[in-house]
Amino acid sequence: MDRISKLPPGIIETVLCLLPIQEAARTSILSKEWRYDWTKIPKLVFIEEDAFEVSTDGDDLSVLEQTFDRPSERKMMTNRCKLFYAIYQVLLVHEGPINEFTLCMPVDGSCVEIDHIIRHLSKKNTVKILKLDFNGSYRLPLSLFSFHQLTELYLNGCVLDHQPSSIGFGSLTTLNMQEIWTCDKTLLRLLSSCPLLKRLTIVSS
Repeated sequence: MDRISKLPPGIIETVLCLLPIQEAARTSILSKEWRYDWTKIPKLVFIEEDAFEVSTDGDDLSVLEQTFDRPSERKMMTNRCKLFYAIYQVLLVHEGPINEFTLCMPVDGSCVEIDHIIRHLSKKNTVKILKLDFNGSYRLPLSLFSFHQLTELYLNGCVLDHQPSSIGFGSLTTLNMQEIWTCDKTLLRLLSSCPLLKRLTIVSS
């Protein structure tokens, strides 16, 4: 008897949210009942290091790579392309609201792939918790200011230098910014557009 499939939808959704996204997707092969359940989970987490590890087997590395003990630029780019492909595929088949979205990866400068992801999420307009951790200096796109349902925003390693005509953060209650490059004018404008803000954290090096 398949007791797991008979669990209430809310419990199955909670179980799937606790799994890494690639593991949640694999549950589609369990049975017909599980085939599309993973496409409806409201919490999506993508972390480059966890999702797609680069091989560190000495036999697979060149002499140069073994000398510096790090994967080659080509392998890192392949790793990144796999991550973006996975994100695009998940967003393409996803049904229902996305309430929480997390993206963690090293990025320096602009990245059109991430721009597209953020724009897609802003148009869906259901995200309440957004976590962007880039450990670099990613320049945030204007579409970030269109997340009207956001209640929690976490930014790390980002450049915030836009002067948008309007900021849709009327529901934001938590703002956590670490290693953010911005100016006082932009920061003050951002804070003044968050009338419900209760928790503010700003950490800089």
